[in-house]
Formats: sequence, structure tokens, C-alpha cells
Amino acid sequence: MSARHPIISVTGSSGAGTTSVKKTFEQIFRREHVKAVYIEGDAFHRYDRAGMKRAMAEAAARGDHHFSHFGPEANLLPELEAVFRQYAASGTGRTRHYVHDDEEAARYGVPPGTFTEWENFEPDSDVLFYEGLHGAVVTEQVNVAQYADLKIGVVPVINLEWIQKLHRDRSARGYSTEAITDTILRRMPDYVRYICPQFSHTDINFQRVPTVDTSNPFIARWIPTPDESMVVIRFRNPRGIDFSYLLSMIHDSFMSRANSIVIPGGKQDLAMQLILTPMIMRLVETRRRML
Repeated sequence: MSARHPIISVTGSSGAGTTSVKKTFEQIFRREHVKAVYIEGDAFHRYDRAGMKRAMAEAAARGDHHFSHFGPEANLLPELEAVFRQYAASGTGRTRHYVHDDEEAARYGVPPGTFTEWENFEPDSDVLFYEGLHGAVVTEQVNVAQYADLKIGVVPVINLEWIQKLHRDRSARGYSTEAITDTILRRMPDYVRYICPQFSHTDINFQRVPTVDTSNPFIARWIPTPDESMVVIRFRNPRGIDFSYLLSMIHDSFMSRANSIVIPGGKQDLAMQLILTPMIMRLVETRRRML
């Protein structure tokens, strides 16, 4: 953690909705004139698309049928930890982009399924923002979580997470339901070992809970809308959180535990603005005072 060079980390599984949360942060940064540099979690995958297919085949030949992007072997986690450590110390570091599709290929000038070259962060940033799978990961070899000053977990209930992944990967990436289902099953051991434990290290978790039937996510025709959901917001340390203010500002919300507030799904962006803006500004103002 660093007062001079703060790091904000948003972590969640594939299909959890971290990209939507990133957009809320971008709105706050823009409104409050905060200069952020960004890391996309996919940038620290070890393999490009073709390399990952080969690595999966080699793992399967060894009897490992659960090799996945969720686990450390398929990622550059020591390098990610090193970038967090470097930024916390000096405000410098580097990242790259993983190109998912033709639209991104046109933007970055490299084929889909490959990486761009590594590039240094722009100088004089106020904050580093990470969004991806491993923003609060802790293993026997690495501890990424220790360097993040504000850690946010995005954790829809599992059936909703699968519905969101199924719809995204079918519509945006052209995958079949069968292929996506195989991916979910292959990733499950790493999901349990490396994704779930991160949500014990996060400072705030946003968990969307649908209020409609999602009992069979593999045949769901629609993603439950925000208005068909509730969001549970859990604070690891509720000290200093003005729950009375939040309850007065977010209609139809209520406290479910001493550290948790439940809000209508359509009010998540409002809640994030109310909760996160003062936290971000405290980090930034502390940095600016020290400089």
C-alpha cells in the first residue's frame, strides 16, 4: 500500500460484471479530474490464444483437465505483483493489452487472440486502476492484495455469473453453449482455489442476486435485468461508513447485517458513486498533500 501512489483493484470472475464497474470508476475519475493508469487483468495471461490451446492440450496429455486462466500456471502473477510493487514505490510500471476480437484488433493493430507490446504507464498519474481476475490474489508464491489500497469484489451469485458469461461469450465472441459449459467445468477447481478466496481480502463486495428464477443458467434466454435483482454490499470494515446516509439516499434499501446493506439492483451505480467517490478522493488528496 502506498500513500504517494495508490492502487485500486477490482476483481471478479469471467462474466461477473467487472467491466461495468470499471465504467463507473472511469466516470468518477473523469468527474473528479483524477488521472488514472489502467491494467486489464487479461494483459497478464501467460499465453496468447493459440499458446493457451497448446498449453491446455499438453496439460490434458498429462492428465490435468482443469488447466485454466483462473490458475497461477496460466498467468504472470509474479510479474503482476512486481508491477503493483513498482507502482506503489515510484508511480511507474508497464502493461499491455490482450486483443479479444476484430474491433480491438483494428484499434490496436494486432490480430485477435494476441498481445500488444509492453508499454510504460503515462507519467504523473494519481492512481493505478486494475480490473481483472487476480486483483486481490494471495498464494504461497505471490501476494498481490497487499499492494492495493482499495480492493473491490464483484461477485454475482454463481448462476447469474454463468448466465452473464454464457450470453457474453455467445454474442460477443461467437462461442457455442457447449464450449462455454466445458470452460466453466474446466475452471471450477481454480475458481474455488484462487478466485473465491480473494473476496475475503477485498474491502467491499458487490454481489448481485436475481429475484427471478435462474435455476438452470444454461437454458436462460435473458440475463436478469438490474430491476429484477438486489445487490448485497458488504464492507470488510464498516467503521466510518455512514449507513444512515446511504439508507436515506437509496430508496428501498435496508441493512441485512451490521456490515452489509441491500439495495435494488437498479441503484448499484448510484450506490457505487456514493460509496466510492469519497474513498477515491481521500486516496488522491492524501497523495497530493504528500507531493
